[in-house]
Amino acid sequence: MSAAAAPGAEVAAAAPPAKGKKKLIIIIAAVLLLAIAGGGGAVFYMKKKAAEAAAAAEAEGDGEDAGAHGKKKDAKHDAAHVPTFLPLEPFVVNLADKETDRYAQIGITLEIADAKVADQLKAYMPAIRNGILMVLAHKSSAELLERKGKESLAAEIMRETVRPLGIEIDAPEPEPEAAAADDAAADDADAPKPKKKKKKAAKPAVENPVKHVHFSNFIIQ
Repeated sequence: MSAAAAPGAEVAAAAPPAKGKKKLIIIIAAVLLLAIAGGGGAVFYMKKKAAEAAAAAEAEGDGEDAGAHGKKKDAKHDAAHVPTFLPLEPFVVNLADKETDRYAQIGITLEIADAKVADQLKAYMPAIRNGILMVLAHKSSAELLERKGKESLAAEIMRETVRPLGIEIDAPEPEPEAAAADDAAADDADAPKPKKKKKKAAKPAVENPVKHVHFSNFIIQ
């Protein structure tokens, strides 16, 4: 009886160790899964950090480029926004030539960013035309025949156009060459040199609603 019970006891005693091994295998598998998951998370985290660092470096480089050029990158042109064009009736005016009578026939079209401003300009058109005629009457044919003279005329027309609206646009400062020429003329005439004016504090720039002056006709006779 004791001999028959001995094998059963051995089987019963061997059973618990097999169960313990199975549990150990499950624990090891779980640890491996956690390690793999943790490793994947670490890789993802490192990739994310690398991407953020690359983006920051690129942004810094763009900022340095903008600073080196002294200005930011130009904004993209908005093709959906079409400017308003306001054509004026042609101007016919006698020029300021002293040797002979010369006159100019000039067609002007104003490019305006806002249609509302265009309507305001139409209401002030008599005053605007008067200002432009006054500018043209002080020009000589020699001035207007040169490209630089046409560009200067366009700038003056832009200022005169918005003046009736109460918008004052400062005229550009004379170039150093022009100032030197004036000083030389004063020396030749033995005239006292004018005192240099103190530089005034820079005023904030006023935005001109008239963006461009286009010449549709330019005849000088």
